[in-house]
Amino acid sequence: MSDWQQISLGVVETPVRGKVAVPPQGSRASMSEGYPLRPLGDVMRLDIQRTPMKPATTYRLAGVLNAGKGLISKGELDGGDTEYAAMNVLHVDQVVMRKLTAWEGPITVVPAEFDGFVVSNEFPTFTLGPELLPAWMRHVCGSPRLWAEMKNRVSGTVQRRKRLNPEQLLQIQLPIPPLEVQERIVEMLDAVDEHIAALDEEAKALDRVSMAIAEEMLAEKPKVALGTMLDDIRGGKSPQANNRPPTADELGVLKVSAVTPFTFLPEESKSLLPGTLMPKSALVQPGDVLITRANTPLRVGAVVRVPAEVRDGLYLADKTLRLVPSPELDPDFLVVAMALKSARTHLTSSATGTSASMVNVSQGRIRDTPIPLVDLGRQREVSSAVLSVRANTDAVRAEAARLRNARSSLLSGLLNRIIEIESAYLGV
Repeated sequence: MSDWQQISLGVVETPVRGKVAVPPQGSRASMSEGYPLRPLGDVMRLDIQRTPMKPATTYRLAGVLNAGKGLISKGELDGGDTEYAAMNVLHVDQVVMRKLTAWEGPITVVPAEFDGFVVSNEFPTFTLGPELLPAWMRHVCGSPRLWAEMKNRVSGTVQRRKRLNPEQLLQIQLPIPPLEVQERIVEMLDAVDEHIAALDEEAKALDRVSMAIAEEMLAEKPKVALGTMLDDIRGGKSPQANNRPPTADELGVLKVSAVTPFTFLPEESKSLLPGTLMPKSALVQPGDVLITRANTPLRVGAVVRVPAEVRDGLYLADKTLRLVPSPELDPDFLVVAMALKSARTHLTSSATGTSASMVNVSQGRIRDTPIPLVDLGRQREVSSAVLSVRANTDAVRAEAARLRNARSSLLSGLLNRIIEIESAYLGV
């Protein structure tokens, strides 16, 4: 029996999941006109409550995530520690948006747990009329259709400073179904969302299983500094680039988000401006082992191996490094070793920077990272065991991604009445 088979992982469980079938657009289409388009100003109104910032008084601060992903707590602040004389108060079931960079879709409905939180005057609030269900509007806030309408109305000359004022939001026209239809749409979308959440939890559990396997198989093995097992560390270059992924015919440079533990995301890249020259040494090659030298504290030092089928024409940025292992270090094992608790603790504690959202780790500290010292045969046993579990993780995440895409199409189809409520119920 192998070491992997002997491991007891009873504390790590994955949720049982069934199948959710989402009806395709166009199925049993009967009425393509959709529900009547109405300005949002007809069904909700600007409604802002201001509260003064008083010294020695504690306020709970909230922020609005992009793409309709909801609210985030930003901690507590003393009223005497802010430059704002007053701030906006959030109330349950209100709509709140961020005026700045509104083209990124920062809009949501306030859930009960954020009732009473405060936001700056960059975040106007709106009260829904009786013709809108808060739960239905929450789903609409996650709709690319709404984000596109918001993007079309932003004003300003500098992209990152463009704003959407409340009046412009209220001018947006959307299909407004009857309340009973809103209720049924919410039921269906909530069912899909629950399944997506279960898949996300299953993927996280499989991640824990894969690393528990590695930790068990490498327990009490001696450690050496990574630098003693590397032939080189090579950096890239960060040129001027467009803020969009490259097309198939364009060259691109990786963003730091392209490198995540075990998963390479080539779509997380920016197209190079025409005529930009990049060093040949920065070209991403199949089989490369990449590490981020700058990222958030939790993600700095993430390591991944580039798959064999990677597209040509992608380059390393200056925040992404290529690790070149010596012949005594298996590339897949290197990825596993750099995800172990000891390595992650070293990398996160070594990171420096003044911003809580972006820190750096030096090449010297990367070379100092402790990794287990085992022979090539054992390295390959460990990486094979871990990657076999990771293959299941990738499949689960792919299914979740498919459902997210289908969910977006489902909402659009229901609003446009391309998908009938009855046929959608049969699929969910």
